[in-house]
Amino acid sequence: MRALALLLGAFFTLTAWAELPAELPADLEWITNSEDPLFASPLAKRGGTLRMSVQSFPLTLRRVGPDSNGSFAGFLRPNQMSLVVYHPETRRPIPSLASHWAFGPNGRTIFYRIDADARWSDGVAVSGADFEFTVEFMRSKHVVAPWYSNYYTDVVTDVKAYGHKVIGVEGATAKPRDEMLFEYGIGVVPKHFHVLNERWVRDTNWKVEPNTGPYQISEVRKGKYIVFERKKDWWASERRYYRHRFNPDRIRVKVIRDINISYQHFMKGDLDSFGLVLPRFWHEKAKGENYEKGYINRYWFYNEAVQPSAGLFLNEDSPKLADRNVRYALAHALNFDKVINTVLRGDYSRMHTFNEGFGEYDNTTIRQRPFDLDKSRDHLAASGWVERGPDGILVKDGQRLSIRITYGAPQHTERLVILREEAKKAGIELELQLLDSASSFKQMQEKKHEVAWMAWGSQGMSPRYWQFWHSDNAHKPQTNNLMNHDDPAMDAMIDEYRAATDKARRIELAHALEQMIFDSGSMIASTKVPYTRSAAWRWMKLPDELGTRTSGSLFNPFELSSGIYSSGGLFWIDLDEKKRVRDARDDGDAFPALLVLNEQYKR
Repeated sequence: MRALALLLGAFFTLTAWAELPAELPADLEWITNSEDPLFASPLAKRGGTLRMSVQSFPLTLRRVGPDSNGSFAGFLRPNQMSLVVYHPETRRPIPSLASHWAFGPNGRTIFYRIDADARWSDGVAVSGADFEFTVEFMRSKHVVAPWYSNYYTDVVTDVKAYGHKVIGVEGATAKPRDEMLFEYGIGVVPKHFHVLNERWVRDTNWKVEPNTGPYQISEVRKGKYIVFERKKDWWASERRYYRHRFNPDRIRVKVIRDINISYQHFMKGDLDSFGLVLPRFWHEKAKGENYEKGYINRYWFYNEAVQPSAGLFLNEDSPKLADRNVRYALAHALNFDKVINTVLRGDYSRMHTFNEGFGEYDNTTIRQRPFDLDKSRDHLAASGWVERGPDGILVKDGQRLSIRITYGAPQHTERLVILREEAKKAGIELELQLLDSASSFKQMQEKKHEVAWMAWGSQGMSPRYWQFWHSDNAHKPQTNNLMNHDDPAMDAMIDEYRAATDKARRIELAHALEQMIFDSGSMIASTKVPYTRSAAWRWMKLPDELGTRTSGSLFNPFELSSGIYSSGGLFWIDLDEKKRVRDARDDGDAFPALLVLNEQYKR
């Protein structure tokens, strides 16, 4: 009887933990982190307006749903705080919307204590009910968000509120603790704001959703600019890791469709900073009186940020690109070495895999197919592309081997022109289709492209494959499988990778998946840069170290880098210095010229 009682006790314990318990367990070990080093400067000053530019106006102000995954999401999503974020130096979890967290015993359950002061921008307190509503919201057919619907169904299986300020999150599978906080660190949606019905997409397209972060949209002039304003009473201002950060009072984001015109605005003093990662700007344009007289400073900062997944994404639903031989031939016809050594001045290097920068998860044995015209011709001949037309382009059954490349970054045209001219030698015509960034991404999301030239921002503690490579996301719009790749063997491996609890096995699967991606030929990786470079007017101030180990940009006004690291918002505007600089320009006076090179994190 005693053995039976023990067995039944164990059975009921396991059964209770098969789902979130009805009552909050009393024996949870609550964890926080108030020990990691501070990284913002105590010298930072509040005030001023940061003036930025973007190349296209967003198609929506929604964070999810149709057309929401464009570049402007990088302005909206960081202002909806995560439950926890990661320290930009130690890479350990630190409090954000949650002050504490605790792990359940089954390896797939986490409990969060919401910060007692957390509130929405309209003053309503953030509650456990908002997190419960988030699941209903993300699963709703009215939202039309396939990735989120899957995540909140197959990855996060349940969310339960325990009173007003504690929630439990249940994941589908056990994960290593260092990955679980990210994998099951759900977002939050304001329940009091949304009405879920068939009009939701249209009704909320230009509505400003309440948020929890330091900035909120205060003005929208469609097609022209958007203004963010810092909340005067932001609830997290004095939290340990948020002190001395997010310092400008306002952020004015102006649409300037040409990067060269944007640079002219910067040189006139109408924009406060300008990214100089592009070699042409760093080597050729960052010269002249403004630099020589010390009005504008230059910064070159190496980091350890995860690399974006950059390159050419080949749509396998395109008849020509459905042929693997054509995909391989295209890869061998792309002379990236010439691009790197000419247009890019040797400042970039070749990227070899879809994901890079995840440490042990990286498959470092893969090398991208080199520029080799003989191999390109051999692959094409194997598929019957042997006859050349009068202009040298291959023809089969009366059809030219012409492939359209869609892109939304005009500053990349020089690179693509070199690739186009070199590909002609193999008999391949590359038709370059430049659209504004919002329109190009919309075409890609609707799967109307042949080849997409773009980069996905990478984030997290480990690579992500499901949204990009699983057949669940192929042959349908508004998903990130731009290749329309549909491979049952890869599906099975992705499913196993998502469900794996053993880190060593996950690493093994990630290596195998990268090999399968390479073997498919559906993604041709382009280039990578292990640093950021910027120019900024002298009144733009940075901490002594400039940035952190994971800073992707020195003048990022919002919190996150690589999706999880709390490294943004470290700069400030010195209004007294701004007056001095403007007076000096009027009088012809000078300051010492400044070029700062920080190689602390150079690998």
